[in-house]
Amino acid sequence: MSTPLLVATTAAQHPAHTPIAFVRSVALAYAQRGMAVDGALQVAQIAPAQLYDDHARITALQMELLCDHAMRELDDEALGWFQRRLPWGSYGLLARASISSPSLGLAVARWCRHHGLLTQDIALQLQVDGSLATITLTMQHDLGAMAEFCQLSVLRNLHGFASWLVDARLPLHRASFPFAQPAHHGVYGLLFAAPVQFAAAVASLELDAALLQLPVLRDEQALNAMLQRALPIQVRPYTPGQGLVQRVRQALAAHPQCGHTAASLCAALHMAPRSLHRQLQQQGSSLQQLKDDVRRHRALHLLHRSDLPIKRVAQACGFASEKSFIRAFAQWTGQAPGAYRHAQRGR
Repeated sequence: MSTPLLVATTAAQHPAHTPIAFVRSVALAYAQRGMAVDGALQVAQIAPAQLYDDHARITALQMELLCDHAMRELDDEALGWFQRRLPWGSYGLLARASISSPSLGLAVARWCRHHGLLTQDIALQLQVDGSLATITLTMQHDLGAMAEFCQLSVLRNLHGFASWLVDARLPLHRASFPFAQPAHHGVYGLLFAAPVQFAAAVASLELDAALLQLPVLRDEQALNAMLQRALPIQVRPYTPGQGLVQRVRQALAAHPQCGHTAASLCAALHMAPRSLHRQLQQQGSSLQQLKDDVRRHRALHLLHRSDLPIKRVAQACGFASEKSFIRAFAQWTGQAPGAYRHAQRGR
């Protein structure tokens, strides 16, 4: 995993949107180690004179090449942000600690918690307040000139990895940062595709809490493949590679309390009901099967992890009545919901 400070490229060209300020931060990391940045600039085809041009911009590909070379040469995936280096592969360890999570929320919570094992210069935390989830980054140590680059990188890295986990570009309500609006503030909108607030109390990302219930779709094999070249996944807006079954499953999981119909799903997926049913059948699935799978996953999670009454669990899973939920749950597990909860708590 690595620093995602690059902006989207199109299939036809590589627009130069990345500000030279980010390149200067990489150069500063070299200076802190008493090393020359010239080799990294050459690999990325960045003219040294550009470092002195406040208006200079480079492409996403150039920044990718620069960061990849710098992280390996400095053996520091944090690029000088923290009091001690994060050796190559550190963020990969975070990814491995999160990949076995059943849901996005647990994966993000693990990422935040385990980041503290890498460094205590910053603290990450996932908080949920009603329908809003917030990922906060608090500086525990003065990062000086590296503060902007660090906070932007860490939050963008986490957002990119989270999107990859569920194979969907996760929409944000807002991204906030505790420093004054920089001259290159326009790039923030491209990086986060959301409203950006500067001079905030703390760095944070806000998103719909319902997204935390999305199932993690990646496994260890997919992670190994991704880590072979992680930067592109992090530095460009995520492009889902999923099939229709996964898209339907995620649409259902995003709002599990809703009584989804083929019509409502097709409106969200921008396709005709007949086409939806035909394509699902071709992929060996059906809408009812997917609805049952998502409801079952949600019900098991709530019964095991919460104290909600059975009636509330039924509503949260999209059932019209408690009786229909109990009947369906018994078909899924052979147990009544209350008996299942009691058995889990007794373990």
